[in-house]
Amino acid sequence: FQGLLFFVAVIVSLLFLQGAMQYGLSLLMTWVGQRVLLDIRNTLYRHVERLALRFYDTTPVGRIVTRVTSDVEVLNELFSSGVVLMISDVMVIVWILYFMWSTSPELTLLTITILPFLLIASFVFRAKVRVLYAQVRRQVARMNAFVNEFVTGIGVVQLFRQEVRMEKQFGEINEEHRVLQDKTIFLYAAFFPIVEFFSAVALSIIVWYAAGNILSGVMTIGMLIAFTQFTEMFFRPVRDLTEKYNTLQSSVVASERIFALLDTDMTVPDAPGAVPFDTLRHGIEFRNVDFSYDGTTPVLRGVSLVVNKGETVALVGATGAGKSSIINILSRFYEFQGGEIIIDGKSIRDIQQSELRKHIAVVMQDVFLFSRSVADNITLGRPEISREDVEAAARALGADAFIQKLSSGYDTNVRERGAVLSVGQKQLISFCRALVTDPDILILDEATSSIDTETEHIIEHSISTLLRGRTSIVIAHRLSTIQRADRIIVLHYGQIAEMGTHQELLALDALYAKLYKLQFAAHASVHTPMS
Repeated sequence: FQGLLFFVAVIVSLLFLQGAMQYGLSLLMTWVGQRVLLDIRNTLYRHVERLALRFYDTTPVGRIVTRVTSDVEVLNELFSSGVVLMISDVMVIVWILYFMWSTSPELTLLTITILPFLLIASFVFRAKVRVLYAQVRRQVARMNAFVNEFVTGIGVVQLFRQEVRMEKQFGEINEEHRVLQDKTIFLYAAFFPIVEFFSAVALSIIVWYAAGNILSGVMTIGMLIAFTQFTEMFFRPVRDLTEKYNTLQSSVVASERIFALLDTDMTVPDAPGAVPFDTLRHGIEFRNVDFSYDGTTPVLRGVSLVVNKGETVALVGATGAGKSSIINILSRFYEFQGGEIIIDGKSIRDIQQSELRKHIAVVMQDVFLFSRSVADNITLGRPEISREDVEAAARALGADAFIQKLSSGYDTNVRERGAVLSVGQKQLISFCRALVTDPDILILDEATSSIDTETEHIIEHSISTLLRGRTSIVIAHRLSTIQRADRIIVLHYGQIAEMGTHQELLALDALYAKLYKLQFAAHASVHTPMS
């Protein structure tokens, strides 16, 4: 009796130990898996952050979001329970094969002969499922991109009564996703009967072969029953592995998409040995600069200009003349293809971008505000900028008055894209963002949005304050800014057509004079924006 109790105690202890080890292994793999996913997400985010704007020009936002969130999440099951169970199943298969071989090497070899057929079926299944999973992931990215675009443009959708059409388009995308998922599920479901079929074939061969041995006295019925049980135990983890195979295929597809993004090298590189940038001492020079966004269609052709320190240069011209392209390549958002840009005698490529951008402030026409406080949108989290600096910049630009009237003043959350602010208020905050760093170089793309007269006067005062004593390149739309500029550069189809002061260009009576007469002559007093 004591021996029996000891045996029971050993069994219970082993079962407890087995459970504890399974728990520990599962916990360890989940812990490791979550940290792997954390590292993958962080690596993806850092990589995407450093890609040049030309990548974002051709890649839908929804696709990027899918890579960083959904595709990484697909790996979660693999790194948590999937790996643990697959390791456990493989260990069980090896252990069972040992017992099968100990019982009957001949029957074991017969059982193993089924495996090549099962492997062939698995390879065929893998090839088809991999293609389908890739299509499913692409469809998910397409769906995310559509929803992102729809939400961003919801005002246009509602204003032009496009709800039904957009709903139909989304329904079509959703239906395509369902069809692909159904194909994947059908193929996946068909694979289980294949495994069961080969399991039954193996069992039939074993019974057929063993029957002759039993009749001849080589094998006993007990051995056959034992081996039959071993065979069932052998194919059970094989079935589990086929189930995990589905997870593995989905994870492989997601991994391929993730690494494809990580391998994307759309950056604007610094030259080897690029040096820091301290402060602007002399000026900026464009020497015969050529630029194209797609590498084939020229946007800038042989542009040469000089901006001396402390000088304000206004860029004017029709839409598509190349004004924005000049400030884009000066800001190192894009790489230019020909010529050279010189800053203080050094090629812009030989200056570290991060250092250069410390001394450049860019105010774009389309102001982007984050869903944070007013103060945070001005500092952008830069610790060297104090609250006093923020408020001083706002007072200097005339923005302090309206900020103080907000519900929580500088701590007011402006919501997504500054939803609680007017167009003029957003512009003023973007001016504060530029002024608070006291930049050496100011790049300003004046907004053309219509605003009330009072705000217009405040903005004109703000622009005057921003430009004062600063090296500035301005895409000018206001007559006051153009007249204030030290020089005006007129662009026409990517080339410099004219250059001079306001009065000099009017006296020239050419392209600038024509633009001025068309847009300012009759309405100069109301400051109609100039393209």
